[in-house]
Amino acid sequence: MPIMELLASPAAWAALVTLIVMEVVLGIDNLVFISILSNKLPEAERSRTRRIGITLALVMRIALLFSIFIIVGLVKPVFDLGLQATDAQGHTIYETAFSIRDLILIAGGAFLLYKATKEIHHSVDPAESDSPLDKTNNQKTLGFTAAIVQILALDLVFSIDSILTAVGMTDELPIMIAAVVVAVGVMMLAADPLANFIAKNPTVVMLALGFLLMIGLVLIADGFGVHVPKGYVYTAMAFSAGVEMLNIWSRRAREKRIGNTAGH
Repeated sequence: MPIMELLASPAAWAALVTLIVMEVVLGIDNLVFISILSNKLPEAERSRTRRIGITLALVMRIALLFSIFIIVGLVKPVFDLGLQATDAQGHTIYETAFSIRDLILIAGGAFLLYKATKEIHHSVDPAESDSPLDKTNNQKTLGFTAAIVQILALDLVFSIDSILTAVGMTDELPIMIAAVVVAVGVMMLAADPLANFIAKNPTVVMLALGFLLMIGLVLIADGFGVHVPKGYVYTAMAFSAGVEMLNIWSRRAREKRIGNTAGH
């Protein structure tokens, strides 16, 4: 459809708004990972790393949009182990007909599980040990290049998920590109405030790592054909974040009350 017709079409605008909301929500996973990883770097490099990581996400998403025929091809099975389970209604519980997309999701989910587990291990037991999980925990051991490579790897996983969602919602490439650009712009604006908030509130770090564990499991499940509704995942994340905000407000009010008492 020509651009002018798109601009005059209420349906196109409705699709654009809906897709922007979906892309922003899907970008939360990406942003949480970038925030946690960038906070492992020296302070002077954190903001630059976040900007580069999010810019790479934008470039990757737009490149994938212009290769839609390749992305659609990624969902075709490349091998099948011949295992499948269905429920009483005949709905597939899981299957082992794997496509390239499935393998990418499984690898990305496993990587998220590893990174989150490593960070939780270090938070619970910060003392150095012989555990392989401790090998890269020191902030100084994570270099700028290593951070960008890890962000780029997860950008690929999240970008494929994001673009497949866009393709499923509209056939108009300009709408998809506009939605992706706006969503990534929101990520860019939110990156520093979110990362700084996480850095200043240690309990939020553990909550964010829990989110990454959950997202990793969802990606692996999706790769095995078990499709967990995203609404459930984001509702759980929103509820947990709300409870944590109440804890933070309660803690600050208590500290303020103690400070006022000490002042008198």
